Amino acid sequence: MPEPSKVGAILDCRCPRCREGDVFTHSFLNLRKFDQMHKSCPVCGLYYETELGLFWGAMYISYGLSVGIVLVVGVLLYYLANDPPTWVYLSVVAGIILLTTPLLFRYARILMLYFFAGVDYDSNYSRR
Repeated sequence: MPEPSKVGAILDCRCPRCREGDVFTHSFLNLRKFDQMHKSCPVCGLYYETELGLFWGAMYISYGLSVGIVLVVGVLLYYLANDPPTWVYLSVVAGIILLTTPLLFRYARILMLYFFAGVDYDSNYSRR
């Protein structure tokens, strides 16, 4: 069986070791529980917080993603809305950041797990 794609596993919020187990317990659309994570992978048993405070670094990733959104939205508003007043920029950017907060939170943590936790894919942990 072919190796699961790293990009696909990141987009699906799957475990970095087996790329099958869910990292989060609920959908990002569940606004009361979008931030709840499994303590360990339900498939391979990997404990997600591989070191104390690992996910504090996810704040920096989330900040970087937010800055990217601000830049893209700012450029789009400038060119597509003919440089609207400052309140329009602030309102639109704030609204988009608020709407994407569950996704920013999740992907910041997933990127932290995949690139900074020191966990590599291991096909021996796959159930397939």
